[in-house]
Amino acid sequence: MTRILGTLLIGFLAILVLALVSSTFLITPDLLRHDVIAKYRNSASFIYELPSGAQAHIRDEGNKQAPPLLLIHGSNASLHTWEPWVRELGAHYRIISFDLPGHGLTGATPEDDYSVEAMSRFTREIADLFALERVFVAGNSMGGAVALQFALDNPKRVAALVPVSSSGMTRDPDETSVGAFNVVGSSLGRMMMRYVTPKFVLASTLRGVVADPDNFVTDEMVERYWETLRMTGSRDATIKRFAGYQTRASLEPHLGKIKVPTLLLWGQQDQLIKVKYGIRMNAAISRSHLIIYPQAGHLAHEELPVKTARDTHKFLQDFSGK
Repeated sequence: MTRILGTLLIGFLAILVLALVSSTFLITPDLLRHDVIAKYRNSASFIYELPSGAQAHIRDEGNKQAPPLLLIHGSNASLHTWEPWVRELGAHYRIISFDLPGHGLTGATPEDDYSVEAMSRFTREIADLFALERVFVAGNSMGGAVALQFALDNPKRVAALVPVSSSGMTRDPDETSVGAFNVVGSSLGRMMMRYVTPKFVLASTLRGVVADPDNFVTDEMVERYWETLRMTGSRDATIKRFAGYQTRASLEPHLGKIKVPTLLLWGQQDQLIKVKYGIRMNAAISRSHLIIYPQAGHLAHEELPVKTARDTHKFLQDFSGK
């Protein structure tokens, strides 16, 4: 019996040592804010301290004499996701994109609030910064929910909405997610993510949300997601944001209050927020129209930038200058 207990103890200690060594090997340290900003900003970028104290990363591009279009990125993404639309639509709109709290080069904020409601207030601060009285607003995924919340909070300031594979609907309780979104769904997963954030998990997640990963996901893209997430403070902000999802109320009961023209864009192959939610959202918003793209997944604006931008421009032309 003593020998068996000794063998078990040795085996347990061996497993413990292996776990510690593996954890040490997998630990991904934070990156200095200055270094991440230096790498991922461009000539159009500027960092501005908003009244809330947030150091916001903003780009003001396109035709400054044209109607303003605010672009709001999705969960764990950044304003970089909209670069294809900036190229396609820059001649027709003044395009203002920005990194939301806890994301991109904005990172953690003094308020430490990463709810959709807080991001709507952050969006209003951006609109106020440019003295924009009335704007077009597009948003992808979580950014779509922020756009919807912004329209609910500021109905007179929104001329039209373009949610792309938007969150905000009541989700089926038994529905599974994709890649890292499954990991952060548990408190243990979120705790591990603070110190262990493997690049391959982000790569797998990106590949899992698009229709044609081999022709879409690049090493450069994965590196950007990985490094901006690891900017000092950003992982803590991300953990807090995902923890808040457990108690976040659905926007679905309130969507009937949205009266502005709304164009919903959805990828038929979206495995993260399935097209059935786009159909339901279209039914909930009175002045909405839904376009479904058979060849796209969750990031239709990036996967099919020319077509989605053209459809968006055609839609917004009816409201330009109004």
